[in-house]
Amino acid sequence: MLVIATHPDDEIGCGGTLLLHRRARDEVHVAYVTDGRASRAGGLGPDDMAMRRKQEADAVAPLFGLAGSIWLGFREGEWDEARFVERLRALLRERSPHVIYVPSQVDFHPEHIRVARCVATALGDDGGARIRASQLQVPLTPVLTNLVAPIGAVDPELRSIMQCYATQLRSIERCIRMKWYAAAFYGLDEPAEEFWDMDAATFRRVHATPGPVGVFRSVRARAFTDPLAYLRGLHARRALLTITRAP
Repeated sequence: MLVIATHPDDEIGCGGTLLLHRRARDEVHVAYVTDGRASRAGGLGPDDMAMRRKQEADAVAPLFGLAGSIWLGFREGEWDEARFVERLRALLRERSPHVIYVPSQVDFHPEHIRVARCVATALGDDGGARIRASQLQVPLTPVLTNLVAPIGAVDPELRSIMQCYATQLRSIERCIRMKWYAAAFYGLDEPAEEFWDMDAATFRRVHATPGPVGVFRSVRARAFTDPLAYLRGLHARRALLTITRAP
């Protein structure tokens, strides 16, 4: 299993599933693309923030039981896409993952979207890996979700791991709400993680044309506004679903 995390802490979006993989004795690797220096949490400057986020990711690795923690560490907002694609292709050849967890263009964060498009470029159409787009703060909604992982068995452990990301807690705590929304959507009595699972060729096709900017909305600090995140961009999600069904 290989997770492509745009920022240190993005793996929390599929963190419960990673813990389930570990319980199944699967081999899990996380590649951190950027150093997260653009965050302004706690009033830290860019260099101090990058250092803190590297320390947080290092603390998380043994708790997730990672077989590999790959720190690419590109300077957030300043990285070269061609260089990342080259590094990612080498990483895919080296690790030969069976499943790759990635961001997608169903997002509002420009760095997440850039990484998703680079992943699509790096993938070969004939690759055997399954690609699973995970939610960060923008819902896939039942329009695109086709795989749901109940994570109640590991939820306390995941919440404990989240505490390692002290600089980002206010942001990633929203992921917990989304996991409970998934429970409500799918009639579960435990939190769950939602994925848009597809083969490499489909992921490439979905990301072949840049999507419209500013279509999707994230969940916010105030939970009563969360329905807007699920409603905004429904037309775009349906259009993406149509692309996945193309011959």
